[in-house]
Amino acid sequence: MSLIPIAVAFGDGIGPEIMQATLHILKEAGAPLDIHVVEIGEKVYLKGHPTGIEPSTWNTIRTTKAFLKAPITTPQGGGFKSLNVTIRSSLGLYANVRPCVSYAPFVQTKHPIMDVVIVRENEEDVYAGIEYRQSPNVCQTLKIISREGSEKIVRYAFEYARHNNRKKVTCFTKDNIMKMSDGLFHQVYEEIAKEYPDIQNEHWIVDIGAAKLADTPEIFDVIVMPNLYGDILSDVAAQISGSVGLAGSANIGDFGAMFEAIHGSAPRRAGQNVANPSGLLLGSILMLLHLGENAVAERIHNGWLRTLEEGIHTYDIFKEGKSKVKVGTQEFAQAVVKNLGQKPHQLPAVSYKSASKLTSMHLSPKKSVKRALVGVDVFVYSEDKAVPFQKKMSGIGATPMHLTMISNRGVRIWPEGQPETFCIEQFRCRFLKNQEPISQAEIVSLLQKLSQAGCDIIKTENLYTFDGEAGYSSAKG
Repeated sequence: MSLIPIAVAFGDGIGPEIMQATLHILKEAGAPLDIHVVEIGEKVYLKGHPTGIEPSTWNTIRTTKAFLKAPITTPQGGGFKSLNVTIRSSLGLYANVRPCVSYAPFVQTKHPIMDVVIVRENEEDVYAGIEYRQSPNVCQTLKIISREGSEKIVRYAFEYARHNNRKKVTCFTKDNIMKMSDGLFHQVYEEIAKEYPDIQNEHWIVDIGAAKLADTPEIFDVIVMPNLYGDILSDVAAQISGSVGLAGSANIGDFGAMFEAIHGSAPRRAGQNVANPSGLLLGSILMLLHLGENAVAERIHNGWLRTLEEGIHTYDIFKEGKSKVKVGTQEFAQAVVKNLGQKPHQLPAVSYKSASKLTSMHLSPKKSVKRALVGVDVFVYSEDKAVPFQKKMSGIGATPMHLTMISNRGVRIWPEGQPETFCIEQFRCRFLKNQEPISQAEIVSLLQKLSQAGCDIIKTENLYTFDGEAGYSSAKG
């Protein structure tokens, strides 16, 4: 039997303990793995690598079939980038898949009937990490949502549902407020949903959707979301199912995959042989399915379920009257090994005989769109009050473009502003040319005139129309 090469990182905090337990179970279950250990995380950060990964490690991850990663610790303070975000974005791991299942009555939960899969977009949104400090008291994060990124993750969610006999895919966004970015995600979802008439589809505004998920998770099946919402709500879903410590995670791309627990490194619990390895173990089961080792995945998963049923629990899920034996990390792993080949009596046994790996998600052909530059928003740093600032901007000499609006924190303060509006030191000034197309040279000329008038320009944002439709937020809000 040929072995499948995988990269393995033991991580920080409780990472080495739960990885040791997981690898022990994988070995005893007969998983045909050729393990290549890599070092990432806190030690690498402290060696001077701000991303927590050395350049040579990329080659190992890239040339193996999967990456099994224990949680890592990111040092506190500025200058250190999230390693998870770096790996996901650099390797194009666009889909984050987090099954959240309740195991009642053996694991305490308020939601005994829960089997929800969160499919989270993994590369875009505010997690792109594009941030700026624009003035002493104002910072900005850019939210990036693309049609391609949205289409890949939405299509993945529907394909996942179809491959796993799921009945419904729900979309969460906040497009009643972020009409363009979240609006695009929702629009793409509606377009793709039509290609899957065999699967139910619905959309929820994320705030009420989150409330419903926390209260009545049994009404959901597969939920697809942009990055930030998916990160937050997958933790919520895992916790209300019984424990964040029981949730594994898959990060899937066209050219690679990473598998992990969704919880952190818990340094306060390190070295005590108390941590629950279940999250990482379930992540490794997702890895085995990705590698086509369905029989081994089924063998481990059912053995793990049998162990839960027997009341053999680590401290985090141990409850008097429900649990029978409190065990440590390695003892729990030994109990799972003992139950390999067994099936649970009360919990539903899993079957992966028909499971298949999802192929690359195709993208729809790009449509031809007429894009026209029609104006510019100029962001200005000023400690003036609203009225003096407006008078200053109105007094600047004529240019081909004219000032049409001044806003502060997205609220229009001129014309027809309200005197009660609280303003900060960042103003947005919109310049248009009677809705006529303009040139880049005209914008440069405007900026020169503003600079000569003493304006402290923070940034500019060009305003475009697409097939005549405005590609920028309204000046009326």
